[in-house]
Amino acid sequence: MAITQSAKKEIRASEKKAVFNLRRKRAMKLVIKEIGDLLKDNKVDEAQAKLSTAYKAIDKAAKMKTIKKNNASRTKSRLSASIKKAKETK
Repeated sequence: MAITQSAKKEIRASEKKAVFNLRRKRAMKLVIKEIGDLLKDNKVDEAQAKLSTAYKAIDKAAKMKTIKKNNASRTKSRLSASIKKAKETK
């Protein structure tokens, strides 16, 4: 348990940050999952339309350091590659 005032304040701040980080991460994962589901159902055009929403969520998470910059880049690259592959097989 925190004893000093500054330690107590830091605990409160980290709890607030955790809520924001969780919200950003969930939003990112939700959009990625939606794109994956669309690709499974062979709805490539709809997945392509959702790609910009996914990029926005991923970039926001990276900007606020919820995820690392390279993780964001890798995730975006894999998403676009999966959509490109689905287009070719369509």
